[in-house]
Amino acid sequence: MLGPALIGCSGLSPIGIADKITTSLTWVILRKIRSYLPVSKQSTINTDKSQLLRLVGLSKSYDTVVALDDVSLRMGVGEFVGLRGPSGAGKSTLLYVVAGLLGPDKGSIQVAGSDVLEMSGLEKTRFRKEVIGLVFQDARLIPYLDIRANILVAGGDRTRADQLMFSLGLEARASHIPEELSAGEQQRVGLARALVHGPKLVLADEPTGNLDDVSAEAVVLGLRDFVENGGSVLVVTHDPRVLEKVDRVITLEGGRISS
Repeated sequence: MLGPALIGCSGLSPIGIADKITTSLTWVILRKIRSYLPVSKQSTINTDKSQLLRLVGLSKSYDTVVALDDVSLRMGVGEFVGLRGPSGAGKSTLLYVVAGLLGPDKGSIQVAGSDVLEMSGLEKTRFRKEVIGLVFQDARLIPYLDIRANILVAGGDRTRADQLMFSLGLEARASHIPEELSAGEQQRVGLARALVHGPKLVLADEPTGNLDDVSAEAVVLGLRDFVENGGSVLVVTHDPRVLEKVDRVITLEGGRISS
């Protein structure tokens, strides 16, 4: 399944290869999410914990490259946390591990009171569908679906999708396909997709890295509004436009949290 991710990897560093693999993993989730059973109304996932995220002693290596080295972190409900650090520090790896897209070599992950590492593959898919929203730097929209359909890939309903399109200034673009949108509009679609199913925790990987000031502000305000309404956000970013809006900033360097 991951074979296509390795095409063109000749000459890449281990971190570069790892990035291609994790990109392939996230596409698998986005493309196949509707092939799994719908979320049960009797869900066992506990989303009422004041301590939403708890990581203890997380470590992850790619061959000889250490991406995460004994990382521990706690986040509460309603927190907006920025995660910064140099390229290759393990920031994206941390997000993918929290989302259950990658497994750590050791450590524990609790999100909304549930142990992610104890979940089966189907349970992790349901966990992402119920609890996690993912925002990527390049939006990763499905090119042949219109904007509303791209948003609804993550679940939710048409009414909620339309509300998000309106709040993010996309209502006139509902029937357009991704190539007809600007980069900023595409990223707003990606944010709407991350929010449409009512997640508890949004994991955002450099969501404003390629955007102009107007588009970046729209994305940041969307995340801030989500937090003010009880959600939580962990965002990987170097962007001062984002960092000035977060509640606290954590630095990850050499696989370790340094502040």
